[in-house]
Amino acid sequence: MKEGWDELKLGEVYSFKNGVNFNKHDKTGKGILTLDVLNMYKGCLMPELKKLYRVDKAFGKDYHLQTNDILIVRSSVKEEGVAWATYFDTYDEPMTYCGFIIRGRPLQEINARFSVYFLRSPLVRRELISKSVKSTITNINQQILSGISIPLPPLPEQEAIVAILDKAFTAIDQAKANIEQNIANAKELFQSKLNQIFSQKGEGWEETTLGDESILIIVDGDRGKNYPKKSDFLEKGHCAFLNTSNVRPDGFKFDKVMFISKERDELLRKGKLERQDIVMTTRGTIGNLGWYNSNVPYQHIRINSGMLIFRVNQRKLLPEYLFTLFRSSVITSQIREQTSGAAQPQLPIKTLVKFVIPFCSNLRKQKEMVGKIEEMEAFQVALLHSYKAKLTSLDELKKSILQKAFAGELT
Repeated sequence: MKEGWDELKLGEVYSFKNGVNFNKHDKTGKGILTLDVLNMYKGCLMPELKKLYRVDKAFGKDYHLQTNDILIVRSSVKEEGVAWATYFDTYDEPMTYCGFIIRGRPLQEINARFSVYFLRSPLVRRELISKSVKSTITNINQQILSGISIPLPPLPEQEAIVAILDKAFTAIDQAKANIEQNIANAKELFQSKLNQIFSQKGEGWEETTLGDESILIIVDGDRGKNYPKKSDFLEKGHCAFLNTSNVRPDGFKFDKVMFISKERDELLRKGKLERQDIVMTTRGTIGNLGWYNSNVPYQHIRINSGMLIFRVNQRKLLPEYLFTLFRSSVITSQIREQTSGAAQPQLPIKTLVKFVIPFCSNLRKQKEMVGKIEEMEAFQVALLHSYKAKLTSLDELKKSILQKAFAGELT
């Protein structure tokens, strides 16, 4: 502990109070403005006071927020969300906070930004999360918060530390914003070049549709009485049974796989993959893709009811060409235009068969196009990896600065 600093418990520095629970019927558009946890997940030190709702319910004035109150997320579905802290500044009308938030009100003179930075420091967050109560929702409570030790320098030194952190974090956040823009630009450039390749015209090229059965057929999944129930799924088994977590925007992902038995597999009629098939999600999340090539380790795979199989005639159409085409705006723009169903978006076969695609019967030309795209993609992957490594380094730098701040190493 640095000389001149005190070490206190948060319960000696703040009095804590849970927000009030209410139901959706209380959100009538009348009553008091109410702060929600969704206002606190933007990384800002203060809540973003946008999309606030009003709650038509009687709140005592001790639930009204005051300048320099701190706010901590009490309950969260995701562990990284729990214990996220912000502080409250003045507002032009009374405001309260929902039951998923704990409010801290200072019992002595303390800089609110100093407290929020402290609560966001890696060691403190790890301690809070380790002590949290975990079920479906991760929870902390007033007792856990009150028992956290806080190193407390004199107020002028708190303010000096906050000024250093503000300046450092502003610079880091700007650097992160620049990198994130570079990532967006790289992705946009790749898509632009992809679209240029697929929009070329020339000898041998024509437009056809996904309903052209001379080049491919579309295979639906089995939705009959033998479709697997929850109790039929196994951690290991004869046949992998795909779900949406296995089919991502750029290919299969098999970190978590469900299986069905050989007996259950043999009861099903449609929806089993053959090598070189392309899979697309067509319900809920639309347009995610997988290519069942030789790199996929499973010999038996089936799609679920929210997917379709595209089986190409390999004498006329290369599966890698179709897979790459599906990732371009030639197809993604048609998906956006044709997807139906607001609550549960879906893309039926009768719509897909009308999608227009560029086609060349010359397999060599198809292969050349895919080769060019693979070269571009390899460059993009390396570039994005470099950018993401820089973002990770900046996040680590933030953590390091916070750790030094509360060890007394910045002033």
